[in-house]
Amino acid sequence: MDSGDIMLRVMDRERMVRISAARTTALVEEARVRQGTSPTASAALGRALTAAVMMGLDLKDDESITLRINGGGPLGTVLAVAESDGTVRGYVGNPGVDLPEIYRGKLNVGGAVGTEGFLEVIRDMRLRSPFIGRVPLQSGEIAEDLAYYFTLSEQIPSLVSLGVLIAPGGKVEGAGGLFVQAMPGAGDELLRVLEEWVLEAGPISSLVKWDLVRLVETIMGDIPFDILDKREVYFRCRCSPDKVSSIVTALSDEDIQVALASQGCLEIYCNFCGEVYTFGEDETRQLREGAGQR
Repeated sequence: MDSGDIMLRVMDRERMVRISAARTTALVEEARVRQGTSPTASAALGRALTAAVMMGLDLKDDESITLRINGGGPLGTVLAVAESDGTVRGYVGNPGVDLPEIYRGKLNVGGAVGTEGFLEVIRDMRLRSPFIGRVPLQSGEIAEDLAYYFTLSEQIPSLVSLGVLIAPGGKVEGAGGLFVQAMPGAGDELLRVLEEWVLEAGPISSLVKWDLVRLVETIMGDIPFDILDKREVYFRCRCSPDKVSSIVTALSDEDIQVALASQGCLEIYCNFCGEVYTFGEDETRQLREGAGQR
């Protein structure tokens, strides 16, 4: 049985449908702890992180994909960035925002995200310009919006299920996702049957506690399939002292003087991982003098 955070991608032997499944409980919990997100914010961020890392299965070396969602709701921007190595990072604009549940156990992610905006998918393939796909938000629940994106922008009819189960104390108890995507030539009947089996299986945030191969077997029923890819996934930020030092050298003298005068040091906060980098007055001066000599 598989354990930890993992992604699995399979295809039926007729090559008519592709299914991707992921368990992302640990990485979503790490994001929650690092950013101190409320239950509603944790659910929104967890769905975006899960979707991004699953889409990362298609990336080649050194490529990345970014999901950016802003529907004008109180959460602000929800952003997730996945790399080709199975890592992902992300943040929400207002991590403390929490709305009343729609009903017991149903967090109001759509209300927190809003629908007056867009879902953007940015693929950086290390070319001159990244590819950017953009669709209007349909519900703010993220899964439905992503399914709409796949169908409209990539012409891939898709069923998308994303879920984050939050325990009473706020901890992430389960998180994961499922993509069911039609390949060229797939019949409507096959997709209808698979959709029924997915709906009958139950919430994805509970199903990811299963072994993922067994989960796919349950969804596929008697349809034979091949495993195409299986890999572990992680939350990982790309910030580092060297990268943050380059930010310090790019700041204006006025901004630095204001920070030093008000708090005696310069603090740079990473939105992705919550790490705070502190630079004293002497260290800040040395960094800027060194940059000026290059």
